[in-house]
Amino acid sequence: MRLFSSSKIYDFMGVKHWFFALSFGLIAFSLALLLGKVPGIQPKFGTDFKGGTEVEVSFSQHTTPAEIRSAVTAAGFDGPEVVPVENSRQPNHYLIRVHEVSTLTEDQENKVERALCFTPNLPETECPKERRATEVKFSPGGDKITARYREAPDLAFVRERLASVPNVKLRPGDNNPFVQNARDHKVEIQLQSRGDQLVDGLRQALGAKAPEHALRSEWIGPRAGAQLRDSAIKSLSITLIFIMLYVAFRFDLRFAPGGVVALFHDAIGMVGIWILLGKEINLTTVAAALMIVGYSVNDTVVIYDRVRENLSKLRGASFRHLINVSTSEMLGRTLLTNATVQISLLAFFVWGTGTLKDFALSLTIGMVLGTYSTIYVALPLTEWLDRVVLQRVGAGNKRTGPGKGAPNPA
Repeated sequence: MRLFSSSKIYDFMGVKHWFFALSFGLIAFSLALLLGKVPGIQPKFGTDFKGGTEVEVSFSQHTTPAEIRSAVTAAGFDGPEVVPVENSRQPNHYLIRVHEVSTLTEDQENKVERALCFTPNLPETECPKERRATEVKFSPGGDKITARYREAPDLAFVRERLASVPNVKLRPGDNNPFVQNARDHKVEIQLQSRGDQLVDGLRQALGAKAPEHALRSEWIGPRAGAQLRDSAIKSLSITLIFIMLYVAFRFDLRFAPGGVVALFHDAIGMVGIWILLGKEINLTTVAAALMIVGYSVNDTVVIYDRVRENLSKLRGASFRHLINVSTSEMLGRTLLTNATVQISLLAFFVWGTGTLKDFALSLTIGMVLGTYSTIYVALPLTEWLDRVVLQRVGAGNKRTGPGKGAPNPA
C-alpha cells in the first residue's frame, strides 16, 4: 500500500527552524509545568510519588463528590481528593485519596509502647510487673503490632489500654487482640488501616448509601513515594543513555544526540500535555513514558537506517538533501505504522476504564509526538551536527594545508 509517490521529494528541512523552535519551546514549557513554575497550573502527583492512601469504592445510590468529600473530612481526614471513575456497570464508582497513611508516627508508637507497658520506669500502679511487655514490634504497614510478655497476657487489659491511645483504633472483632504463640506469650494486635477508617467514616455519614467495604485499598508512605520518584527519573535517564550508546554504535556518533533529544522531547512533552489535561502523574505515567521511548526509538532508527543507505547511493549529495529523500521515502511507512497503533489504542480508550483508559491516552499523545520528533527534532539536529563536524574538519584541513603546516609546492 503506497500513500505517497516514490518520486516525490518533500522539503522537510526547509521549515526545520520553525518546528525546531516549537519543539524546544514544548520541552521548556513541559519542564516548567513539571517543576510547578507555571502560575495557576500545578502537577498532580499520585500517591505513588507523594505518599497517601487510595481507596476505591462503589456506592449503591447516586452520591456526589461533594457529599463524599464532606463525609471523609468529617471522619478526620485532611484535604481528600474524590475522583469519579467512568464505569457503565458501576455508575457510582469513585477513587478517594487522602494524605494520611497507615504508618504510625513516632509519637503514636511511643504512646502504644506505654500503653503496652513497654516504656521503662513506669509506676507500679500503672503497669504491674506481670503485665509489662518484654518486646513490642510494629509492622511496616502500620496495621499490626506484636508484643511479647513474660507471663500469660491479659488480653482484656491490652485491649483497654490501646483503646485509650488517640488515633489508634483496633480492628473490630472478638478475636483481636489474640495470642499468636502461647509458649512465648506473644500477642498480635490488628489495627484499623486508614482505608478501613475512611470506609467507616463514609458509613457513619452516608448511611445506607455508603459502601459495605472498599473494592481496593492501597497506601504508600512519603519516603517510599520519594524513592519511587527517584527510581522513575533514574530509569528514564539510564534508558536514554543506553539508547544513545546503541545509536552511536549502530550508526554514527553524529546520529546519537539527535535521537536522544527526540526521545527526551517525546517523554517530557507527553508529561507536559498530561499536566495541561489535569491528569495525575503516577507509575502508570512512567510506564507509558518508557513505552513511548521504545516506540519512538524504533521509528527514529528506521529512518536513520534509510539515511545511511542513501549515503552510499547518493554520493555527493548534501546531507540536507539526503534527509529529505530518506524521510520522503519512509513517510508512507511511518504514517501507516502510527495509524495501526493508534487504531489499537483507540479501542482501549473508548471501551477501557480507569487506568487503562489513561494509559491508552498517554500512549496516543506520546506516539504522535514520536512520529513528529523523528522528522523535526532528530533529523534536523543530526543535520546540524553534520554541518558543524564537517566545518571543523574542513577548517582543520585548511590549517594543515599550503602555507600552514606544509610547504607550498608551487
